[in-house]
Amino acid sequence: MSTRPSIRVPTRPTNSDGDGNAIANKILASLPTKESKEVLPRLEFVRLVLHQVIHEAGEKVKSGFFINSGLASVLAVQPDGKSVEVGLIGSEGFVGLPLLVGYHTSPTRIVVQGEGAAYRCDGEALRLLMERCPELERQLHRFAQQLAMQSMQIAACNRLHDVEERLARWILMSRDRMGSDTLPLTQEFLSNMLGTRRSSVTVAAGTLQKAGLISYTRGSVRVLDLQKLEGAACACYGIVQRQLKDWEAEKN
Repeated sequence: MSTRPSIRVPTRPTNSDGDGNAIANKILASLPTKESKEVLPRLEFVRLVLHQVIHEAGEKVKSGFFINSGLASVLAVQPDGKSVEVGLIGSEGFVGLPLLVGYHTSPTRIVVQGEGAAYRCDGEALRLLMERCPELERQLHRFAQQLAMQSMQIAACNRLHDVEERLARWILMSRDRMGSDTLPLTQEFLSNMLGTRRSSVTVAAGTLQKAGLISYTRGSVRVLDLQKLEGAACACYGIVQRQLKDWEAEKN
């Protein structure tokens, strides 16, 4: 799969993004003023296009991306080209974690699932910033642990639970990260995310729609009943949510 370049916006973030909105990325927003003044001038605001490949598995990672809006999927890619999703990253996180520990290639493919924007940071600049900004380094390593926990739970979910439960869990996790009840999804992309056949996704989506939990049309899913959708999802969604809340409480 070829990599589509980011559309560069000729502005630099200060206390707001390129559209004049507050910085939404939680890592950047959490930095103390001293570190913000060090970090923000070294970032570049870029648009993220739907289905854009940010990093390809096995290829060199040149930059990291603080997701400001939208959604990125982390895919494990097999030798035959098949892939399955093992993680989701929204405005809470960062794409380019191998850079934190000195690695320069990505073990996974990172694809934009919901278009949005990010703050790009050159790999060498990120290394220097982490040396100078202890809170930035701490927040990045915290997120790395969160994503690792999420990936382990999703791996177990893909093995143990049926498609309908996994689809409900995936919609909920995507909704949390995009902050919207409407998600841009196609059957083909969902089948890749869940590692199953398109026909299975069609049946599962139809079941959730008949129950009044979602509205599913070509290329779009809308959450209609959040509480019932949470009830239809497997326990993995709640496990991930509880762990994140526990870690947040420990931080405070």
